[in-house]
Amino acid sequence: MTGIDTPRTTAARHRPWPLCRRCCGIALDMGSARTRAWIAGKGVVVDVPTVTFPGSGAVHPIQRGTIIDAPECARMLQRLLAHRLPRFTHPMVIVTAPVLDGVAYRAQARAAVDVLLPRSVLTVPSARAVAVAAGADMSRPLMVVDIGAHLTEVVLLGDGDVADARRTALGTSDLDGGTTPEEIAGAVDSMLTAMLRQDRTSLTADALHRGVLLAGGGALRPEITHRLTERLHTPPRMVAAPHTASVRGAARLLQAAHTHPSASGPLPRAARPH
Repeated sequence: MTGIDTPRTTAARHRPWPLCRRCCGIALDMGSARTRAWIAGKGVVVDVPTVTFPGSGAVHPIQRGTIIDAPECARMLQRLLAHRLPRFTHPMVIVTAPVLDGVAYRAQARAAVDVLLPRSVLTVPSARAVAVAAGADMSRPLMVVDIGAHLTEVVLLGDGDVADARRTALGTSDLDGGTTPEEIAGAVDSMLTAMLRQDRTSLTADALHRGVLLAGGGALRPEITHRLTERLHTPPRMVAAPHTASVRGAARLLQAAHTHPSASGPLPRAARPH
């Protein structure tokens, strides 16, 4: 995970969620099609289309995995989450981010999340969040395929870190526009093949031998998974509730981050309510 945090001075104030009101936490997965949020002590409380209505029609602030309108993202988060937080709270927030184009996404996501007055903002690659949600053993190479509505990512993890990644601007929403399930499965196969050919180590081969971990809404589409199985010659390993795996994995990481010594102690002066 990467993030901006303020050092804490005491490790003795660890408290399980949600007893510490000021230690409220939010796990956030802002996708092109849907935004999902988990709040400590409440579980997944938001699962809605990623859209705002500023008065001039619908605005889709995230497109193909890229935040194109941070102010509208902020407006959406304010509307969806601000009233669900305890008064005067400054939450710790973990945001999932696409692996590629992650720097730009993280900067825009932090700008949007500022509306919630967070005390710290951490970002985590979506693929790693998926692996955490699946309870996967990340001491071994792992290949994660995340087929979303507007974006498909293929990510190789080694010891939990991103070792290689590919993406294509195709997803389940394109099935209504003439794209076939075979094209999506073919794109995944092509990305995996390219990774295998370019890898000078055994990481990719070991991960593929272990089996692909499949997540995202596309994992719920039998016409896609069937064709992907045919191309890979083995069924992918399906994550439970694959469409919410990313936010659930971020929630687990959030809980772990809360028990870290750097997350305990008093709020920094700038974050204290006036």
